[in-house]
Amino acid sequence: MSSAFNGIADFFSNLFGPVVDVLGVVLLYFHSTLGAPWWLSIALLTVVVRTLLFPLTVKQVKSMRAMQDLRPEMEKIRAQYKDNRQRQQEKIMELYQERKINPLGGCLPILVQMPIFIGMFYVIRHFGGYSLGGRTIPPEYPSFHEGGILWFQNLSVADPYHILPILSALTMLAATEITAHNVEPQQRWLMRLLPIGITVFLFNFPAGLFVYWITSNLVTLTQNYLIYYHGPGRRPPGSESGGLFSRFGGSGNGGNGAAPPENRQQANGGSGETASQASADGAAAQAAKAAKRKRRKKKKK
Repeated sequence: MSSAFNGIADFFSNLFGPVVDVLGVVLLYFHSTLGAPWWLSIALLTVVVRTLLFPLTVKQVKSMRAMQDLRPEMEKIRAQYKDNRQRQQEKIMELYQERKINPLGGCLPILVQMPIFIGMFYVIRHFGGYSLGGRTIPPEYPSFHEGGILWFQNLSVADPYHILPILSALTMLAATEITAHNVEPQQRWLMRLLPIGITVFLFNFPAGLFVYWITSNLVTLTQNYLIYYHGPGRRPPGSESGGLFSRFGGSGNGGNGAAPPENRQQANGGSGETASQASADGAAAQAAKAAKRKRRKKKKK
């Protein structure tokens, strides 16, 4: 059993070998050349990786926005060809091609980050050593065992107090919360539950890997804020009308409670009629007063 497990680990180590080599070289540069401690070197490496992936993140957001804007037309196609699934899919694909939208564009950053995360796992294993299936591999850099900070000094073993997994879940939840406001309610709850599932899976992973993961979450939080509040993810004022956001606001005008144009016209028309009637009543009252004054003058004479 242990030999099979070791075989699987060695297979993935060889599969992601190029990624492991590149990450290892950059990590050594920060530690040996720049003199940064190991934990800070991991954080700096994470920032570099996420910065290089930032254009893909922007592309992902643009793809998500395009898919959201396309949803009403897709619903019309599904309703029109509800009894012909093949024709329905053909029309939807034609719509994608017409608008030049890649439905898988939103998955690209995740697909790119997975090999990096796995590669980082193997870098930490090689640098700090590990025990697997009765086989003990000595650390390639013994200082990695004292390269942490605060309560997690050994980066090659799990956090003894399990604080890092909790911080990982909280930072991931904060990062996804900005995105969660821009998706369907069902997807929103799935995104909120995802950090819990990932944290349970990574609970006993080495502390060095959580340094990478938490730093990545903080970078994602910053990038999401910039994208969704100051970048391509930001919707122009009033553009939510009749779209996805109207479902969250409870109104067809972005949830701001504003009346539709026809209602406003009726309201304005009604107020105009009321104003005209009030003006007429005021003129009649003035005329009545003038007639009374004339009658009084005649009586005095």
